[in-house]
Amino acid sequence: MVARISTVAFQGIEGVPVEVQVMVAPGKTGMQIVGLPDKAVAESRERVQAALHASGLALPAKRVTVNLAPADLPKEGSHFDLPIALGLMATLGAIPGDALQGFLVIGELNLDGTIAPIAGALPAAISANALDKGLICPADSGAEAAWAGSEIDILAPRSLIALANHFRGTQVLSRPEPSVRALPANLPDLADIKGQESAKRALEVAAAGGHNLLFVGPPGSGKSMLAARLPSILPPLSAPELLEVSMIHSIAGQLSGGKLSDRRPFRTPHHSATMAALVGGGLRAKPGEASLAHHGILFLDELPEFAPPVLDALRQPLETGECIIARANHRVSYPSDFQLVAAMNPCRCGMAGEPGHVCARGIRCQTEYQGRISGPLMDRIDIRIDVPAVSATDLIKPRAAESSADVAKRVAAARARQRDRFERLGLPFSTNARCSTALIETLAEPDASGLQLLLDAAEKFRFSARGYHRVLKVARTLADLDGTETLGRIHLAEAISYRIASERLAAAA
Repeated sequence: MVARISTVAFQGIEGVPVEVQVMVAPGKTGMQIVGLPDKAVAESRERVQAALHASGLALPAKRVTVNLAPADLPKEGSHFDLPIALGLMATLGAIPGDALQGFLVIGELNLDGTIAPIAGALPAAISANALDKGLICPADSGAEAAWAGSEIDILAPRSLIALANHFRGTQVLSRPEPSVRALPANLPDLADIKGQESAKRALEVAAAGGHNLLFVGPPGSGKSMLAARLPSILPPLSAPELLEVSMIHSIAGQLSGGKLSDRRPFRTPHHSATMAALVGGGLRAKPGEASLAHHGILFLDELPEFAPPVLDALRQPLETGECIIARANHRVSYPSDFQLVAAMNPCRCGMAGEPGHVCARGIRCQTEYQGRISGPLMDRIDIRIDVPAVSATDLIKPRAAESSADVAKRVAAARARQRDRFERLGLPFSTNARCSTALIETLAEPDASGLQLLLDAAEKFRFSARGYHRVLKVARTLADLDGTETLGRIHLAEAISYRIASERLAAAA
């Protein structure tokens, strides 16, 4: 008799259907797992045997063969434990053989027969729903899987015995409920920032249009504080965005307790991060920080301290919105539509350009430090703003500052205008930063005086083609913040002012 159990193998955030075939036949006693298993799958043999023994079942003195079909697809991860164990239980008659036909099964086994949580429960539940099947998963992963839809049948047992009792009718497993992660009580607020009105304005513009942003200033000027408050003025994730973000975090094993949140991700990798940590990779091609920041913010503090090849690896994701990890035996793609926010000092000593400060190394200190950032990467940053040191007046007698809630209302209104505009055109994106170059020329057509200003600035500062179109995108966002469809000279002047500093920094690189 051959027992057949459905499960999945993960490729990126997609679940590829896999059939676990279990056969018990006469022969030399032992268990053999075939079908390109990795080390974690091969070790299932020991975990499954111990878990069955702890549950009161003993394997017969026969040969057990487990085939993971299709045999040419690499199988990775410990979530194959439970389907293998249930296949053996069905073969031994511990559970009805037809009871598992309508379910997709994932789960890792402990030696005492309990079922441990695994990464990828949400993508597995979505795959099960697409196959018109239910899902059997660990109890601690049930709340996460429940987000796949109310129509999917989900069983989340804590042990093999509980699952066997459910199928025998002596115990009923209730369907898990989706859970939401509570937000922190005291989120960072823009009202905490003293002074820096120009930087706050740039932060609002970047939030409204999803534009990449760079803060440049001396130590202690508030660059990191400003960046940390960007999530507080961004709108919450929409339902499709929430599902995409949660699938990536589920694959990475970073959904604590299976609880989801509509807050946009805010990832802050240390500057010692490797290329694999930033864009994804490693032995099992896991998502990197760029993908974990999908539909959120990737904040790179001390930007020039990152290795130049690591920073340049972000150039493709910034353009395409995905990280493609190619290996000899497989190719994986992870979504990475993130907003890049970075902060840096103007030079190695950090005080270049500050009144009363003279650097011992002169202009060389600033040029060499800024030169660690390549021109092509700098060209992809829409807004660059200088953040000077805070004055004593701002610290001692600060003016009343707007709260994040007030700014968030203007950002939400601007994003709503963009979303409505793109929905009327039948386009999938919702921010000006993701608009194509051909379309932005139509949507951001300036008036006569604005066009002349843009042409003069493009010639004088030698904007690249990308830089020219990004000025239009920022200007379109400024007009959306003002609630107007017409791009005026004032909108283009402000957008150009954000671009000029970037062009100078790119020249240093």
